[in-house]
Amino acid sequence: MSQQVKIFAGNASRELGEQIAAAYGTPLGDLSIQRFADTELGPSFNESVRGCAVFLIQSTSPPAENLMELMLMVDAAKRASAYKVNIVMPYMGYARQDRKDKPRVSIGAKVVANIVQSVGTDRLMTCDLHAGQIQGFFDIPVDHLDGATVTAPYIKSLNLDNLIFASPDVGGVVRTRAFAKKFGAEIVVCDKMRLRANEIASMQVIGDVAGMNVVLVDDIVDTAGTICKAAELLMERGAKSVRAVITHGLLSGPAHERIRNSALEELVITDTLPLKEENHKIKVISVAGLFAQAIRNVVTHESISSLFI
Repeated sequence: MSQQVKIFAGNASRELGEQIAAAYGTPLGDLSIQRFADTELGPSFNESVRGCAVFLIQSTSPPAENLMELMLMVDAAKRASAYKVNIVMPYMGYARQDRKDKPRVSIGAKVVANIVQSVGTDRLMTCDLHAGQIQGFFDIPVDHLDGATVTAPYIKSLNLDNLIFASPDVGGVVRTRAFAKKFGAEIVVCDKMRLRANEIASMQVIGDVAGMNVVLVDDIVDTAGTICKAAELLMERGAKSVRAVITHGLLSGPAHERIRNSALEELVITDTLPLKEENHKIKVISVAGLFAQAIRNVVTHESISSLFI
């Protein structure tokens, strides 16, 4: 006998949670999150989860508070005798801190993995980690979904000629090549040098983009400095048009203003994170159906490899 499935969402992903639950075919579960005067959080389930396969949906941006809220939700579900507690984390905060790139720094992604497992999480479902190797930080099953599953069909629908894909930095070459492979297209690389986080010192294009419709591919757009500088440089090198496909739209600080004033034709993002403000250059594509299908396949013990390969 299969377990009853219940889907709940934290404050950071309420709208996406409702869409995932609807796509799965069940109402979103009733969850309350009490907030004390000092901002301390206290989640509680307003319905029984005893013996249920529970899926908790929460992206962790801003990471500190939303991660803590999610961990308390897991603990509450475990203490309420849920059969399995599965985290659906469309965007995983701290994933950019995946290695020691200089002396005496933390590896934030590993810390998050330890925290997630310490509260008794049975499974993690996420999308486009900053580095695929982060899955190895976990000792529980990790379903690493591919955002290109929903964004690539949109790019195909544009029927762009002379299509070429660009990585905004050397580190994103593997991701960009995988995306370009779906189109049988070539890639170019924007090689950048940073002086410090969120600040670019210089950038150059490796490859020819003259007369081409260029699509920049990346996992995260934060302050949009890199993507906008890359778009400007590609247009200077003779590109016919430049658009960007990014999975996670953090869009912090001056991001929206930069995008509006940029050489980008459009920025395509998913709804792993809610869009904080309207922007005529931004198109949002939902991952709700993708996650709902992944949840369904986990529950029915079917393969979900097609969703992350």
